[in-house]
Amino acid sequence: MLKKRILGVVTIKNGWAVQSTGYKQYLPLGRPEFLVENLDRWGADEILIQCIDRSRQKLGPDYGVLALVAERSISTPLIYAGGIRNLKDAVRVVNMGADRVSIDSMLWHSPQEIESISGSLGVQALIANMPVCCKSKSLYWRNYISNQELKLDESTLSGLPLNCFSEVMLTDWKNEGQLRSFDSSIPLLFPMPDKQLVLFGGLSQPAQIQNALLNPNVAAAGIGNFLSYREHAIQAIKKRITDIPTRPAYYAEEDLK
Repeated sequence: MLKKRILGVVTIKNGWAVQSTGYKQYLPLGRPEFLVENLDRWGADEILIQCIDRSRQKLGPDYGVLALVAERSISTPLIYAGGIRNLKDAVRVVNMGADRVSIDSMLWHSPQEIESISGSLGVQALIANMPVCCKSKSLYWRNYISNQELKLDESTLSGLPLNCFSEVMLTDWKNEGQLRSFDSSIPLLFPMPDKQLVLFGGLSQPAQIQNALLNPNVAAAGIGNFLSYREHAIQAIKKRITDIPTRPAYYAEEDLK
């Protein structure tokens, strides 16, 4: 059985790492390269760097942040999200140190360009990020630029190039940043049961994370704000997750006290 993963998520706005709540309220956390370095040292399985203001402002990827992270000699695999518009952007992001790229807004308007990126970098290098919420026992997919919402059913999915992605990241955007608030029905309602999922938004406690990872199509859980409250938080979470194969924590037990 493949081991499940814990992603450390660093949210960046205007070049600074922020604590985000529902992608509406933000508190500064500091320089993103230092947060990435901490997550690397504490044993995250992957690190997602998501720059949430780049696509909205049509700025392209934040190469400055990537350059600062590259200087820290991070060994943990990196995922980059934010501002990717085309194959050229994606290739440059990978050349600057990202192992994979996550795509959101292009799903709405550039399916052919996504196919080009996937053809060049490979399916394993791409993750689709879909902000969602539950209404009347259905998932609704949110375009965070236009604030449009679309019912995420089989008909909608059939028009998307999801075969170009190795995984789909379902972000509970309403509950993002709120303690123990992830909507556990989200992975159950996703209309493609065979697609590997990454869950994010409101995941904070070991028991809650374990329940999310118990879903057979869930490959990883992403944790953001809550990893900033305590050193070695990832190890503490892994220590308390049972009955699920996860990658081992790096630090000895005494480091978690």
